[in-house]
Amino acid sequence: MDIKQCCVKLSVQPSRGLVDEKFTVLVQNLFPGFQLTVRALHQCEDGHTWDAFAHYIANAIGEVNVSEDLSLGGTYSGVEPMGLLWSLRPVPGSKPWLRLRKMNVQTPMEFTISVYQGHLTEGFMDQVPLASVVVERWYMAPGVRRIPITEDGLTATLFLPPGPGPFPGLLDLWGGGGKLVEYRAALLASHGIASLALDYLTPKVTIETGKMVDNEYFEKAYRVLEQHPQILGSRIAMLGLSLGTSITLKMAVYSKVIKLRCAVCISGSHVQRVDGSLRQNLSYFDKNSAKIRFDKDNNVILRDMTLPITTNPSLKVDVGRLQCPLLLVVGEDDQDTPAYEAAMDPDSGASMYKEDGKMAVISVVDSSAHKMREMMERAGNSHLLTVLSYPKAGHLIEPPFTPFIRASPIRSISTVLVLWGGETVAHSRAQEDAWRKTLVFLRKNLYGCTNPDAAMLSRL
Repeated sequence: MDIKQCCVKLSVQPSRGLVDEKFTVLVQNLFPGFQLTVRALHQCEDGHTWDAFAHYIANAIGEVNVSEDLSLGGTYSGVEPMGLLWSLRPVPGSKPWLRLRKMNVQTPMEFTISVYQGHLTEGFMDQVPLASVVVERWYMAPGVRRIPITEDGLTATLFLPPGPGPFPGLLDLWGGGGKLVEYRAALLASHGIASLALDYLTPKVTIETGKMVDNEYFEKAYRVLEQHPQILGSRIAMLGLSLGTSITLKMAVYSKVIKLRCAVCISGSHVQRVDGSLRQNLSYFDKNSAKIRFDKDNNVILRDMTLPITTNPSLKVDVGRLQCPLLLVVGEDDQDTPAYEAAMDPDSGASMYKEDGKMAVISVVDSSAHKMREMMERAGNSHLLTVLSYPKAGHLIEPPFTPFIRASPIRSISTVLVLWGGETVAHSRAQEDAWRKTLVFLRKNLYGCTNPDAAMLSRL
């Protein structure tokens, strides 16, 4: 009997959900031992097409469960329940060095999951799939409200969870690429945290005046959260990635306005001019441009620009003065920022361990080896620092199942490719683990609980 006459059944559950929610792909009504390829196809907002695929063999009852069965090859191998998403890559012939990012969070990401006969690696367009389904993945859960913020010269978007509130709040800062990036804030709001995505490098005020924003700009953004009637003004966090980490640490320690309940810093450093403006700190890094290296593919390696970590106290944030819990997330193969070295700075008070080469999380407790830890102990806050360290993970640690990109251009130096670092599988594991633990950290410090269901609002 021809396989096409067997009415191959394909199901993906849930077919509609949040982007950080796993799905199950089940193929049924196959012949035992039948060879097949499962493929995911996505067309992003800029018109580029991405795909991922894996090779499977049907079991004795004629089924393949992607969550449980072994992929024998493709864009990923082994048992990888979400490999069809995190291993997505631009289809052959695409523009090089693309990065998949959702810009309009009010629409879903649509993925076509298809099943093909045989173990295919190319020519999918010439084949008729045995079965296909379309699944939706959202950053905004039903009921999440998106509110553009332009008051006080801000360029920002506030995302409020469903319901009347009040909710804890979070100020979300991305890195050196600029623009208003909303998808992480939208996803955090889908998990019950009112989040303000802030553009601080390319806001309207900078475009109109040519002047970069100052510290007051971030304090104005904080006040939007603090004064909002549906937000708990005493339960506000900051989350920064890359350059956003530098700003988060500086505001958390030195601002007289910003009083954080906790902070999350991803792939960043405390090294900066403590008394400098944003422009001055960017210029400080430029002065070290002679330390820029290139890899064999001519990608730019920026991490050496702030190495070795300075001992000058005026050139790094005194984290010993921090008065709120801090979660540092670092990739040990970060080629953009020496985040690992910054976390392990003898003056930072950080401490980490690895267990069997896997990711690990610990809290800084007692040690006299590091000078800053001693300062933190004298201040009574040595318990505040937690570090997540990931071997073979790179710089761009994003929400789960975001496709890995090792190098890409950024706004400020768009004519060259910046090497972010990392290896596909290890980096993808890090993203999933770090996001889960970040949510636990935020719930514990903003809600006072660690049970995901206790702080979770409605899901898709």
